[in-house]
Amino acid sequence: MASSRALLSLSRPLQTVWSGRLGSTVKGFGAVVPSRREKSAYTGQSIPPPARYGGRHTVTLIPGDGIGPELLNHVRELFRFSCVPVDFEVVNVNSSLTNEDDINNAITAIRRNGVALKGNIETNHTLPPSHKSRNNLLRTSLDLYANVMHCQSLPGVQTRHKNIDIIIIRENTEGEYSSLEHESVPGVVESLKIITRNNSLRIADYAFRLAREKGRRRVTAVHKANIMKLADGLFLQCCKEVASGYPDVAFDSMIVDNTTMQLVSKPHQFDVMVMPNLYGNVVSNVCAGLVGGPGLVPGANYGRDYAVFETATRNTGKSIAGRNIANPTAMLLASCLMLDHLKLHDYATMIRNAIHTTMNETQLHTADIGGQGTTSEVVQSVMRHIQSGGPLTTEL
Repeated sequence: MASSRALLSLSRPLQTVWSGRLGSTVKGFGAVVPSRREKSAYTGQSIPPPARYGGRHTVTLIPGDGIGPELLNHVRELFRFSCVPVDFEVVNVNSSLTNEDDINNAITAIRRNGVALKGNIETNHTLPPSHKSRNNLLRTSLDLYANVMHCQSLPGVQTRHKNIDIIIIRENTEGEYSSLEHESVPGVVESLKIITRNNSLRIADYAFRLAREKGRRRVTAVHKANIMKLADGLFLQCCKEVASGYPDVAFDSMIVDNTTMQLVSKPHQFDVMVMPNLYGNVVSNVCAGLVGGPGLVPGANYGRDYAVFETATRNTGKSIAGRNIANPTAMLLASCLMLDHLKLHDYATMIRNAIHTTMNETQLHTADIGGQGTTSEVVQSVMRHIQSGGPLTTEL
């Protein structure tokens, strides 16, 4: 037991061990990612920043609230253990402040580094209407227009439906999240939903390009055009226009309320789904629940110039913060997506394989998916699998 603790201790200098097993094709979370000589299917037009300082990358790290700081500390611990050539620039954002200095500092850091890994930042609904969501400010300021979530079953996690494999693409910058509200007269509030042709065409094209690159057969547009005939009607029309340019990918559409029912009853009919902002929030949470919950699914936000990685459902988990019971899987997998974006595919594969082994073979699970393991125990299990399997590990 003592030797096991010593193995995972990072308090002494580390020595790199190279076993030389480097692959050219990498299995991403739920899909095969092209080799480093090809464009990553998840990045679209986003170009990762080049490595600096002797091949190392600098990544902005935003701890966020709730369980975010402890999970990101585990990511840093795991990266150090695995000799990942990434340095983190930590930028703390205080969600309780009314001024925007902290989030502006974070946005500046992401513009400088090009990539970020973040925990969710709480948005307190009791604050004045002038207080804007820090998460929303970050996404709109950096034009992170595509939120991508790959929802796939893990064999070692017991769920009602098996073999789910759905990619959800959510427009990330407008819709109901435009933060445009006013009180016309006392007791009457108007909240504006903004849908634009340019942004609708852009997210639709992203969805179809991703479907083609990943060898997917169908794209489903989710809407409420039967009621919001102008707004959602425009979104749906743009999806149809883009679909005509991809004859190799089938296209259909579904009303959002029916979509949620179909997801929980017959989820296997869906392949790639594209939708406006609010529907994406709802559908993402439903799909996360289908495969075991928010602790399992990573998410990514892509724009033309920047990329930000986080857990897919953006929960702060304040009620379980500091108790060492949060599921680290989603955040660890989000860090793997980040490594793939940086073209550090060998490191991403090594860590991802160790996570999947822990989840599916060792079956060391936290309480949210029916286990008794702690956060630290899951991370230590991942480290042990990395140590045994390589290709890049450390030893004391």
